[in-house]
Amino acid sequence: MASALARRQAFRLATQIRTFSSTPARNAAEVKRLGVIGAGQMGLGIALVAAQKAGVPVTLVDNSQASLDKGLAFADKLLAKDVSKNRITQEQADHVRSNLTSTTLIDQLAEVDFVIEAVPEIPKLKFDIFAKLAEICPQHVILATNTSSISITRIAAATTKDPKDTSTSSRVVSTHFMNPVPIQKGVEIISGLQTSAETLDTAITFCKAMGKIPSVSADSPGFLANRILMPYINEAVICLETGVGDRDSIDSIMKNGTNVPMGPLQLADFIGLDTCLAIMRVLHQETGDSKYRPSVLLAKMVNAGWLGKKSGKGFYDY
Repeated sequence: MASALARRQAFRLATQIRTFSSTPARNAAEVKRLGVIGAGQMGLGIALVAAQKAGVPVTLVDNSQASLDKGLAFADKLLAKDVSKNRITQEQADHVRSNLTSTTLIDQLAEVDFVIEAVPEIPKLKFDIFAKLAEICPQHVILATNTSSISITRIAAATTKDPKDTSTSSRVVSTHFMNPVPIQKGVEIISGLQTSAETLDTAITFCKAMGKIPSVSADSPGFLANRILMPYINEAVICLETGVGDRDSIDSIMKNGTNVPMGPLQLADFIGLDTCLAIMRVLHQETGDSKYRPSVLLAKMVNAGWLGKKSGKGFYDY
């Protein structure tokens, strides 16, 4: 009987996802200005693509002026590279750059139509940000998170003290972009329990305007991409840890045997070993399934500060 119930629930979920993916976004609101919180690699990438592809002005917010300066300098570098390769003209690059403004004041997001939060995967940090956004943003503003692992339902709940009042929580959704944002086409759209159809439609439509290909996921641990990707990476680390194969053999067989562009250990370095570990811990904790237990070696490397490309050392040296 339990298995029959599970099958019915799975069928309803699959039907819901197919419907969201195929139904035209008739209720989508127009996004005239975007706000992005976090000037790191993900936030800067989202802001740049929105300014360039969707053609909207973007307000980039970070509590560190140094991070804002570094992010915008990187945007200048990427635009100059596009000009040098004749992908865009200098005039187009200047127009994109003029669409990017920065500030350390989150209150300036009261003037946007859509906000995308892209800060580190720290639950309390995200909850505090969304509680603040609920205070400063008008009722029409969509509040999106770029989280790769934290429940959208929990983030939405942080926007209100009264669970019965869904006026703000219904406007919370996830737009989980893939890294690097200027290159990767995919984006996961995840709705929480409170997310309205209009919010979902607006998120899908805006991501398409950014030149992305959206896939819709349920609010389940790891969503789609990381639910599949992270156990794959974790198993590769376990193979290394237990001596099934060495680093180069593991990456080589996956690249040359399954036609992926990058082996799992190199990919983990590019994602960040701390990020991989954090996501595996969320999967393990939220599902209670031992198959998601993080590799001991992965945790040791994070403890050593060997985080991958960003720290200069991971499974490879950079």
